[in-house]
Amino acid sequence: MKGAFTLSNTQKNRLTVDIYGQPYVILGTESPSHIRHVAALVNDKMREINSKNPGLDVNKLAVLTAVNAVNDYLKMKEELERLMIELQKEKD
Repeated sequence: MKGAFTLSNTQKNRLTVDIYGQPYVILGTESPSHIRHVAALVNDKMREINSKNPGLDVNKLAVLTAVNAVNDYLKMKEELERLMIELQKEKD
């Protein structure tokens, strides 16, 4: 492929998923079922936000979905770090 760049020889999966009524081609090393699951979660979150804010255009809806996803990620990361510290204290 012209212009393609890969850091490893890991097999990549190409999958077309539907998110908020639009097809997206996702290329990743994760399993097809994982890619479909992620797409379904994004779709569900967009629909949830849209149901509470029906006047939002799709770009703002996408940004709010991303903000929500990153917020959830950071909360889980902080909780994991807290639990790992707690576990280490119990080991010591």
